[in-house]
Amino acid sequence: MYNDTLADGLIFRTATPKDLPAITEILKMAVKRMLEQGKQQWNENYPNETHIQADIENGTGYVLDLNGKVVAYGAVVFDGEPAYSYITGAWLADRPYVVVHRLAVSQQQERRGLGRDFLKAVEHLALSRGVDAFRVDTNYDNYAMLHLLEKSGFSYCGEIYYEKGSRKAFEKLL
Repeated sequence: MYNDTLADGLIFRTATPKDLPAITEILKMAVKRMLEQGKQQWNENYPNETHIQADIENGTGYVLDLNGKVVAYGAVVFDGEPAYSYITGAWLADRPYVVVHRLAVSQQQERRGLGRDFLKAVEHLALSRGVDAFRVDTNYDNYAMLHLLEKSGFSYCGEIYYEKGSRKAFEKLL
């Protein structure tokens, strides 16, 4: 169980089964916003409670907890992403990396920098494990995530491919 106090009552920690309802609600609202905006990355079937349960069981689900309330969620994976083995472009480095999937912030907490805080906490966790490369992918129309990655110092590396299409791939060396 990982637990790191950041600032002002904000804690980055491993998600637990009791966090499932809050995480599900955060992701459900994120999906709703994406669909309302006509975005293509997530839909009614992904991500869902089954994905979150698997993340929690695998120890890859992480939350930002603000004064006892879950305000952000993401899956933090250290054992690679199969889709990253082929890229149209080039990664910055060929070494172990951390990847974040399913990052979402509570709608009530948007525009407070919590996405940035989540990524910074993942960087700290990665470095504590001796991993100094951080990869992320997102859809071409996920402007909020694209902006967050740019502001957080990630470099665009090319396109990777999933069953449902291509994604923009980014990497940051820590």
